Amino acid sequence: MDPFGENHFLLLPRPDSFNGPPIGIPDTTTLAAHDFDVDTRTGFMPPQQPISRLPEEWKAWEDILDSAVAARLQLGYKSGLAQDEALNSECWRERVRELPIIPTKNLFSSEPLLRRAHHVLAWILQFYIHSLPPSSPIKVPPPLTVPLLQVSAQLQLPPVVTYSDDVLYNWTFKDGKEVDEDGNPIMPTGDNIDTKTTFTGTRDESEFYLVSARMELKGVEALELTRQIMDEAFVGDDIAIRRITEYLHELGVVIKDLSTMLMSVREGCSPDVFYNEIRPWFRGEDATGGSKWEFEGLELDETLSPPTELSGASAGQSSLIHTLDVFLGVDQFSHSKAPEDSSTSSAPSTSSTRGQQQQQPRSAFLKRMQAYMPRHHRAFLNHLANNPRPIRDLVLVQSGEGHEPGNKLLDSYNAAVQALKEFRDKHMIIAALYIIGPARRIAAGERETQGKAGQVSEPLKGTGGTDLAKFLKGIRDQTRGAILESRP
Repeated sequence: MDPFGENHFLLLPRPDSFNGPPIGIPDTTTLAAHDFDVDTRTGFMPPQQPISRLPEEWKAWEDILDSAVAARLQLGYKSGLAQDEALNSECWRERVRELPIIPTKNLFSSEPLLRRAHHVLAWILQFYIHSLPPSSPIKVPPPLTVPLLQVSAQLQLPPVVTYSDDVLYNWTFKDGKEVDEDGNPIMPTGDNIDTKTTFTGTRDESEFYLVSARMELKGVEALELTRQIMDEAFVGDDIAIRRITEYLHELGVVIKDLSTMLMSVREGCSPDVFYNEIRPWFRGEDATGGSKWEFEGLELDETLSPPTELSGASAGQSSLIHTLDVFLGVDQFSHSKAPEDSSTSSAPSTSSTRGQQQQQPRSAFLKRMQAYMPRHHRAFLNHLANNPRPIRDLVLVQSGEGHEPGNKLLDSYNAAVQALKEFRDKHMIIAALYIIGPARRIAAGERETQGKAGQVSEPLKGTGGTDLAKFLKGIRDQTRGAILESRP
């Protein structure tokens, strides 16, 4: 049963976030935030519990995913993989190959159903690919290729697990109750939700996703402050400037709270468990050693074409952090500008799926990550980026007049940008603890075993394919570069 009424916004035909709405459908890009599927109570997280299971017509997909989770499938390259574990994985993959090609058309009228379908099919894809033996070519069978690409096309999402599949639409209420004793809907909070699906069945994996979910819910405060600031900027009088100054100060405090929440991942998720057991499952094509993913069965639907976006799930796909960047004008530095001395990263461009390994700016990677966001959230960012009264420009004008209110506004703006820079400092710490550190320990052990002391390892890549350390440092430094000079 669909939890939305037949006239709910999410059940309407989906407007293209770049090309506009279909003929006959009103353009909602200038309306209130809820028209971008951004809720005033939960932000980019849905206020309703995501659909936990598809209807009977698509039960075979749900059953396949359930069996993968229940069987605790192992990574194909796992050291010491037992023969029965390898056989178990192959038997499961055989079941995937033997599935019928289930039509998807009846999903198209419901965004929530499409989201669940994408979640299920993309998780099956990741289980399928990463349970393969290292020497096996990566060929996605038609029963998975066809519906996954069809659903992804409808949602305008890549056919891989994304941040929204891991976090935004991957939760359930702990007690199973969606309404209170009076019949009122219960809102998700950091305390009353749990993760729905995991690759490993570990508490570490659940907590890893839940930290991001809690940050998204906390981000509601930041979204409300941006709305208030934009409203005041429209007025633009002296009272409005004083209010904007205070709101920017509050925004900086919220960003600092997000930094604290980010660091709390250490309390529930072990770095070694994350690096060795969890992280490999949601890697994309551009982080799997150059192995090309071949999608079989494209000829069965003439509307389908080989995917060109196959990066793994990444925190860079969080619409909340992009919103802060765009609103504060930091995206001019972190999204569309790269340092002159290091303008490229090791991340392959979208053409990597065609075998080319072109270089791209780190900032282009962040912009590209918006293609992995839900389409309505992408439209929200586009709408925000087109704000005719950018806050950064307002600060520049007001502070340039040399008046005390303008100087206070400048200080408040810089404090918010500094808080965002410090957030990225914390992100670098987490990356060092959870990725760089474990990778170096493994490399050191291998060198010791093989007698190759002093051997230089390849740059460590993130799940999206970037040279992780350089990427994070570059974005951090670019954010710091957005701080404005104080007036004398």
